[in-house]
Amino acid sequence: MSEQQELQPVFSIEKIYVKDLSLEIPNAPAVFLEQEQPEIDMQLANGAQQLEDGFFESSLTITVTAKLGDKTMFLCEVSQAGIFQIRNVPAEDIDPILGVACPNILFPYARETVSNLVGRAGFPPVLLSPINFEALYMQQRAEQAEAGNA
Repeated sequence: MSEQQELQPVFSIEKIYVKDLSLEIPNAPAVFLEQEQPEIDMQLANGAQQLEDGFFESSLTITVTAKLGDKTMFLCEVSQAGIFQIRNVPAEDIDPILGVACPNILFPYARETVSNLVGRAGFPPVLLSPINFEALYMQQRAEQAEAGNA
């Protein structure tokens, strides 16, 4: 391999997996007799860590809660993760890759896992809307910069 080939930027998916999975139906079986539509709330968190030289784990955690009034119908939490190889990329570009590109890759897997899990629990599947991870990343950076100036 030539030196130029060795210095080419590398971004590859090494592994995608479910890191953690949780489902709670605290008011079963009575909750299955409810006819009303629940209020659905979704929380999102993502994180990343370097595993070894050139390898990073990125994770996306989605928590979906369905409530009728103050009664929880179900609580579903999925942590979807991936191992990504990132090499020969400028240091300042690694954070955006881990904060935008990796979650964009993981989200469809997490969305499918949430939908399947909720469906297997006996509820209509929850179909999560697409998420703009670039806008979320920019918002987080702006909040961090503001906190740094405070």
